[in-house]
This record gives sequence, C-alpha cells and structure tokens, in this order.
Amino acid sequence: MALKKSDLYSSLWASCDQLRGGMDASQYKDYILTLLFVKYVSDKAKIDANSLIEVPAGGSFDDMLAAKGDKEIGDRFNKIIAKLAEANDLRNVIDQADFNDEEKLGKGKEMQDRLSKLVTIFNDLDFRGSRAEGDDLLGDAYEYLMRHFATESGKSKGQFYTPAEVSRILAKVVGVGPNTRQDQTVYDPACGSGSLLLKAAAEAPRGMTVYGQEKDNATWALSRMNMILHGNEIATIEKGDTITNPQYTKGDHLRTFDYIVMNPPFSVKSWNNGLEHDYGRFEYGRPPEKNGDYAFLLHALTSLKSTGKAAIILPHGVLFRGHAEATIRRNLLKRGFVKAIIGLPANLFYGTGIPACIVVLDKENAPARTGVFMIDASKGFMKDGNKNRLRSQDIHKIVDTFNKQVEIDRYSRMVPMSEIADPKNDYNLNIPRYIDSSEPEDLQDLHAHLHGGIPNADLDALSDYWDAFPRLRGQLFTSNRPGYSDLTIDVSQVQQAILDSTEFQKFAAEAQERTADWFAAHRDTLAAIAADTRPNDMIAIIGDDLLARFKPVPLLDEYDVYEQLMTYWHDTMHDDVYLIMADGWLNAAKPRKTIEDKERKLSEAPDLMVGSGRSATKYKMDLIPPALIVARYFADEQAKIDELIAAAEDATRAVEEYIEEHAVEDGLLADAMEDDKISKVLVAARLKKIKTAGDPDEIKALQHATKLYNTEAAAKKVVKDLQAELDLATLRKYGNLTEEEIKTLVLDDKWRTTVVRRVAGEVEALTLDLVARIQQLGERYAETVSDLDTELAELEAKVARHLAAMGVES
Repeated sequence: MALKKSDLYSSLWASCDQLRGGMDASQYKDYILTLLFVKYVSDKAKIDANSLIEVPAGGSFDDMLAAKGDKEIGDRFNKIIAKLAEANDLRNVIDQADFNDEEKLGKGKEMQDRLSKLVTIFNDLDFRGSRAEGDDLLGDAYEYLMRHFATESGKSKGQFYTPAEVSRILAKVVGVGPNTRQDQTVYDPACGSGSLLLKAAAEAPRGMTVYGQEKDNATWALSRMNMILHGNEIATIEKGDTITNPQYTKGDHLRTFDYIVMNPPFSVKSWNNGLEHDYGRFEYGRPPEKNGDYAFLLHALTSLKSTGKAAIILPHGVLFRGHAEATIRRNLLKRGFVKAIIGLPANLFYGTGIPACIVVLDKENAPARTGVFMIDASKGFMKDGNKNRLRSQDIHKIVDTFNKQVEIDRYSRMVPMSEIADPKNDYNLNIPRYIDSSEPEDLQDLHAHLHGGIPNADLDALSDYWDAFPRLRGQLFTSNRPGYSDLTIDVSQVQQAILDSTEFQKFAAEAQERTADWFAAHRDTLAAIAADTRPNDMIAIIGDDLLARFKPVPLLDEYDVYEQLMTYWHDTMHDDVYLIMADGWLNAAKPRKTIEDKERKLSEAPDLMVGSGRSATKYKMDLIPPALIVARYFADEQAKIDELIAAAEDATRAVEEYIEEHAVEDGLLADAMEDDKISKVLVAARLKKIKTAGDPDEIKALQHATKLYNTEAAAKKVVKDLQAELDLATLRKYGNLTEEEIKTLVLDDKWRTTVVRRVAGEVEALTLDLVARIQQLGERYAETVSDLDTELAELEAKVARHLAAMGVES
C-alpha cells in the first residue's frame, strides 16, 4: 500500500518528537532534513542509474540503518554522511548537523536509543516512486516540515521560509509561463531555503536555469539540499551577503537575469556594513543608512535584463516612506519600472507579523507604462493557528486579477500615473489612497426610527439578491409609505421563506446541475488516473473549469465555489489520487489492517472491525469508505438495521423513563439502588431477595424493570448481530469489486457527490447574509419612538402604583 500524505506527515512529525526535548526547532530541523535528504537520494539511486547524486558504498541510508543500536551510532552517522558529501561535493552542505553532539542528542544510551528510533521511522518511508515535479509527496513533505519548523522557530529564526502560498503568487505574477524556455534564468538574491526559486521554475513546463544567493550558512545548506530534493541538482546557489558581496557579477557590473523573485529580510539596519562597491545599483538614489528595503529592490532592478521582470516581497513602508526612499520611488515610477503593487494580509510571514506587499518590476515597455496596477488582497485569508494563511481561492483571485488586469470594486484598479504624480499624492503608493476596500457605512434612518418602516434605500442596496430572485422582494416586503416598507412575515420566518421560494429552489437546482455537468465533463480524465498522471496539472485544469462555469452565476462568488473543490482536494482527493497512481485502482481499493506503531506514535482508527474483543481484526479502507459500499450494495440491510437501532433506542428510552419515575427516594425501585445508582444487576438482586416475602407493588415494579432491561438487551443484540453480518459482507464485497465498480464508487459516489454537496452548501450559505441583513433591519426599526414613549409611560405608571402601595407619594 502506497504511503499517504497524512501518514508521511505523521511519521515526519514523530521523528521531530524524538529530538524536540534536546533543542529548538531552528536546530533540530537540520537533523530531520539531513535524514530526509539521505533517505531520498538513497531510494532514488536504487531505481535511477543516471541519478546526478552518487551514493557511494558506506554512504547510504542503508548504512545508517545498519548502525541502529550501535554504541557509536552518532559517530557512524557522521562518517556515512561525510562519505555521501565527499562523493558529491556537498561538504558543509549536508553535514551541518552533528549526529554525535551529546549536548543535543544525549549521552550514551540516550543518544543510541534516540537515533535508532529516528532511523527506524525514516526507514518506513519509501521515496522510490517520488517525483520531483512539484506535485509529489516529497515536495509536500518538505513544505510541511519547513512550515512547522518556521512556526516553532518563532519570529527571530523563522525567516528562512517563505510560505508556499505566497511563493506560488510570486511565481505566477512574475511572468514565468508555458512559453518559458529552459535556458531562461530565474534568480533569488536572498533565497533562504529556496522555495521561491523552485516555485518559479515549476511554472515553466521544462524547468529553468536557477540561480540564488544566501547569506546564512545553515540556510544556504538547506537551499542546496532543497534543490537536489526537487530535481534541480544543477542549480547554482552561492553563499554571501548579496548587497555587500554579490556573487553574480561581470567586472564592475552585476550579471542580469530574465526573472527575479525575492523575499528579502525586512528593513535591515546594517545593510551597508562593509559595502565597498555599489555596482551601479544606486543610480536612482541611495537607500537610507538605517533601512535596506530599497537596497534589495534596487539590486533586483539592476540585475534584470532589458526585458526582465521581478516580484519582490517588501513591507508596506516602501510605498509611502519619505526622504531618500521617496526620491527613489519617484525616479522608478517616472521611468515606468513599477508595474504593479499587490497588498497582502497581515501576519502571513514567520519572521514578522506586519503586512507586506508584492512589488512587481518590469523593464519591458517601461517607458510606455502609463499607470500602476494595484490590488488590495489584505482581506482574503484564513486563520491557521497563530498565523494567517492564504486559501486556494485567494491565490487564484490575486493571480487572475493581475494577469487579466481586471478592475474590481474595492479590490483592484489600474491607477493612472497622472493620479500618482498629482501633488496631493506626490508619488505616494500607499494602496488605501487609490483603493477604498472598507465596507460602506451602515447609516441609520432617523425618519424610520420616528415613524417605523424599513428604508427602501437599505433594501435597494440588496439589489444583487433581487436581481437573482425578482419576485422575492415582493413576497417579503410590502409598502408602508413612500420610501419605506414593512416585512410581510415575522423576522424569524425570513430564512425559511427564502429557502421555500421557487426562485431560490430553481437557483439551487441550476447550481447543482452546473456542478454535475462540470464533473461529467472531466469524469473520463479522472477515470484515466494512472502512474503517469500529474495531479497538480489535473486539478488546475478542472479547478479552472469550475471557476469559469460559475463566473456568470449571479450572487455566487466563483472563487468561493472553487475553494470548496480545493479544500476537498487538499483534505481527501490528493491522497486518493496518489494511492491510485501508486497502486492502481484495484489495489488502492483493497482493505488493509490498521497500523499500530508506538515508535511513530501512530494509531489508526479502524474503518471496519470484524470479530470482537482481542480476536477482532481492524481494517482501514483508504480509498473507499465502507459507507459507500453499504449505500450502493447493502442499502436494504442497512435500512433494516436502522429500523432496529430506532427500536433499540425506544427500548432504552423506556428503561430511562421508568427508572427516572421510580428510582427516587420513596419510589418503588428505591431499595434496589446503590450509591444513588441502579442497574439491571441491582434490580435482579433486589428481586431475588424479596420475591417471596416483599411488597407486591415493589415486586411488580422490579419485574417490569427487568422486562424493560431484557427488551433493551435483546434489541441491542439483534442490532449487534446484524451489524456484524453486514460488516463481514461489506469486507467480502471489497474483494469482489471490479475496476469499473471501484471507479463508480470513487468518482460518482465519493468525489462527485461530495463536491456537489459542498457547492450546494455554498449556495445555501449565501442566503445567510441576506437573512442576517433583513433581520437586522427588521429589528432596528421594529419599534418607533412613539412605541417607546408609550412603553415608557406604562412603566412610569406601574412604578407610581407600586410607590403608592408602599405609601410613598410620587
């Protein structure tokens, strides 16, 4: 059975648990990633004789596994890794972590046990089938680890990693695409662990020529490993400070590249320490002494070819700060180098919580550029622990909007250079100056408060709903007087009235039909999933088609619909596709026994259990949940069990009601209780004790309670027996499924049904905003000032009567 992404993550994080006690995440990541590297290249060498990484004798993961339990295991690990490093010119790259460090790994037996457990966990991972094309488990695993390491490292040490979601945006807006050639170059002057470079190169169908530079030695080593893990063995990653010691130079000038992506450290105060040569980078102005943001931007600009493009993540301050930075900004804008500004949500990055932006530079046609395209994407995100995270829909919307230059109210617009240069703006690029993304103010209507009725102006603001459901407004509202309306029903009935309306039901049916048609159009593609399928390409094609199909639908945001698909893809479909690719449809559908692995801290909940007690066999069905088998092949049997379960629940209720009535102080069952509790055993014992000489009423009550207990037990036994028979029949059915039956279960009963249901939920959810607004307006203007005056007078009269009754004159 192929390794699922979720299982891989469990194993990797269990390996982290083995180290967490002795060091923090910024340190133990080096150990975990080194082992991941050695395991991957060792597995790859077994199946690829042409692998660019040589795995010498005595330098493989198998050699590390052979050292398990050895008293000198740490020293042996170091020597094995050194051999692998020596054979591939990777000294000071993959040998950064000292596996014989007693301070971090413990002394003697502690180190021996810790490293033995660690290598055992990695031995279970099989990367022989992993591909370095951006959609494989290895890439996902690396991102998973880097994200968690960055989270645990905190603000001071989390800057080595750019969130994958942000990397994808830069890769897609910088201009790399289907027509990009292998010999075209992409460069990251502050490449960290290399994620930005890899994402950009992955956008080119045949890859690109990759260059990077990184100042921190450990992070540089991470980047080198990352390139190899993703099939970019020949990528050039240099070491050193990009500003003071750039490695890509030609005499007194910088080398130039086709594309640049970069997430430099924000606002570095010591950026020019040791700076001797500016390489012509500061012709448009010198950055301030205490802030290096523009030093990195100008380095990127100077490193671009005449048609080059760059996408750089920077703090918002670069858009509006004055003095030296204002001069640079003005010069760049006047020359047309700034193509776009994309504002991102706050708290996305691990090194800082401040909001950042993407500055897109484009030298091609710069003199003819007449404006800057701006996007305010600051509100599109989800919470993920203590960080914010971009969703699939947020990424897609940003990229679509940028690439198509679409103007969207309160989200994006092309800002003319004349407006930017206007004295009131003076080349300030602060996004709120040009895009007002705030929600319209909800104004109160004094006349409505005085005289009642809901202002028609507030109802008119809901015109998108009335356009989609033309008769609904007339059903919900009636005229009160010119300019004001009243609800025709109680506020509490509004949602049901909308759901029951023929217009809404037609709208929901059309959305369901549209989703079903979309799935039908791609069913053959999904049915053809095989070992050579590229999952990311496949989901991109069908996801884009879903977006396009819902774009013309009123009310529904097509990106919300798209998010439903992508959430399901990340949660379930990706694992399903990977299983099918690795094992084929027939084998992927086979049940397997659950994993109980204490070392990996992995204990799977069974999907199906046959037998009982210690002899029970627990099964996991990774691809086809048992419920789908039952629904398609054993619906009648399940219906019968459901009826019997209902009967058993009735029997249980009868017991509870009888006990509640009589198992009380002075009740007929009071003497059968112990410690204020009662049970079938206690009832039987009490009945046996008083059966011949007890109170007849108590005996009768005990006998009735016994009868109820027996009825309940019998009903539950019937359910248990029938469920056991159904479980066994279900398990046997798995062994008799044909490939076509498996495809029907997975494609139609699982994937199609789930996506249709999720989209239907999105359709129903859109009514909630309408209902909430109508309820708010209905309650806001439900009572007029006159009504309140009347109520106040009544309350005053009531108080006066109470005071008079107490002999107090008001």
